[in-house]
Amino acid sequence: MGKKIEQRDTARVEAVLQLIRQQTPLTLKQEKFCNYGCVERVLKAKGDNVKRAAKQLKACLSWRDNIGIEHLIADEFSAELADGLAYVAGHDDESRPVMIFQMKQDYQKLRSQKQFIRLLVFTMEVAISTMPKNVDQFVMLFDASFYRTASAFMNLFLAALKIVGEYYPGRLHKAFVIDPPSLFAYLWKGVKAFVDVSAMTMIVSSLDYEESLEFNDFTSYPRAASLRFDESTAKIGPCTSSRFAFTVSHHNFDSLKPWYLSFSDTSSSKVGPTSPASLGPARISPLNARSFSFASPAARKTLFSTPLPQRVTGGDKKVTARTPRPSFLQSPAMFFNRKSERGEKSRESFKAYLKFYRRPYDEMIYRSKMRPPLGGLISIVSHNIRRRHVSLSQRY
Repeated sequence: MGKKIEQRDTARVEAVLQLIRQQTPLTLKQEKFCNYGCVERVLKAKGDNVKRAAKQLKACLSWRDNIGIEHLIADEFSAELADGLAYVAGHDDESRPVMIFQMKQDYQKLRSQKQFIRLLVFTMEVAISTMPKNVDQFVMLFDASFYRTASAFMNLFLAALKIVGEYYPGRLHKAFVIDPPSLFAYLWKGVKAFVDVSAMTMIVSSLDYEESLEFNDFTSYPRAASLRFDESTAKIGPCTSSRFAFTVSHHNFDSLKPWYLSFSDTSSSKVGPTSPASLGPARISPLNARSFSFASPAARKTLFSTPLPQRVTGGDKKVTARTPRPSFLQSPAMFFNRKSERGEKSRESFKAYLKFYRRPYDEMIYRSKMRPPLGGLISIVSHNIRRRHVSLSQRY
């Protein structure tokens, strides 16, 4: 029975290729692209309809020729690679490549839609080139936290899904949208019925994983390993200045955020009066602080988030002051924290890819994944190596 099914599938693949060859002969590169796995994925996407599959594959070949996929190289996207806007972060447990896209809202003002599509296609081609023989799918992570409006991200996101659905059928395993703007959930609910790959798309919030910081993959990235907290060389105790106090905890070392920031100034130099009759020690606020970029995410969150409930004493009774309810558009994650079966499924599915999202970007590691000719002509040379000036007389 299995042999008959295999023979029937092979016959359908040959029928699709025969229909395409009847219209125009295929070049050597097109023949290489239209292998058994490619035609089989197109057939599956078109419900095993030979004519529809042949039409789709023909349109795919024409699109690849128009966009010039064979001529895409890394030199065209030097700025994007330096900023880490789109890259292959690694492979999951099933050896599927994981791509991360983290464009900012200003990207569409500086680049055209055609340039974004070329960057998207280049990243997918790099991911496909890193696939083992038994793997034919990839995973896409879209970081939408840099976008302020849902419509701007929706335009970019739908363009990406259209390219994946029409010209890379059967390639997408899962696509995650991380921290989108507040109204994106409602816009997506209205348009997902018209998107072919909507069933593989999930919306998640990074706030759901704040407590799961057990991430120990920094050692595989040399540049990021130096940023990791070292317990053996750490100096335990406070460190103060005229504007803030920085303290390392005496116990419960956390290799990611073992510090906390105090607003009280404990140093001898105060900003303001320091006499006993004064109002007390100087305090800092988010308005007069120099920088909180060194603080941990939890410390930065406490600076500008809704205050915690405080106990208000009224006579002998202790009344707990209620935390003010957040406004309708305050938190983008409020729409995804609802207890639902689909939401729980999305959160569980994203756990396997959380480490790729939190892993620091390294351009050298990403470029090492590029096979010729995708890698281009530019090679990364260490800044410590300086080329000596050689005169014309010394060159020969």
